[in-house]
Amino acid sequence: MLRGIDVSAYQSSSYDTDGLSFVFVKATEGRSYVNPKLSAQVKRGRDAGLAIGFYHFLWPGNITAQAEYFVAKAPEKAGDLLVVDWETTGEGTHATNAEKDRFIREVKRLRPDHRVLLYCNRNYWLNVDTTSYAGDGLWIADYTTAGKPRIQAKWRFHQYTDDPVDKNVADFASRAALKEWATGA
Repeated sequence: MLRGIDVSAYQSSSYDTDGLSFVFVKATEGRSYVNPKLSAQVKRGRDAGLAIGFYHFLWPGNITAQAEYFVAKAPEKAGDLLVVDWETTGEGTHATNAEKDRFIREVKRLRPDHRVLLYCNRNYWLNVDTTSYAGDGLWIADYTTAGKPRIQAKWRFHQYTDDPVDKNVADFASRAALKEWATGA
């Protein structure tokens, strides 16, 4: 299991990279928000040789516009991972299953050489999702033993805690294996 974190504007741009193999950086949300620390947080990860992923917090509606916005704002480098963050918005709504699936497919169409994944929590995967469509892999949030999410699904990444920062593990033998998988879209 490889160790990694995910960061957004709430975290420092000089996060600790010791012992990490990957980082997911929040890039965008909806059709108007860009993480103001995006460039600095990505540079920190790249300087440390980490595998880099970008995520978009999905809102209901305007799916094609959101996908276009995400790929326009997320830097494009071979081997970077692209993720849809599917959960409840601050307004208590969420994108539908069809919208989530369409977003993943649209991002894949716009960036066909990149792996596109779904991030959601265990409750969404078990009780909200009806299609089991996760694109190229599932990043599941389930606060339990690292690398042992309580789901029956093929997964690649497991967020197992959010204190003091979102900590994750990845189901790869080495950083090289993760990077090879990421570039094999």
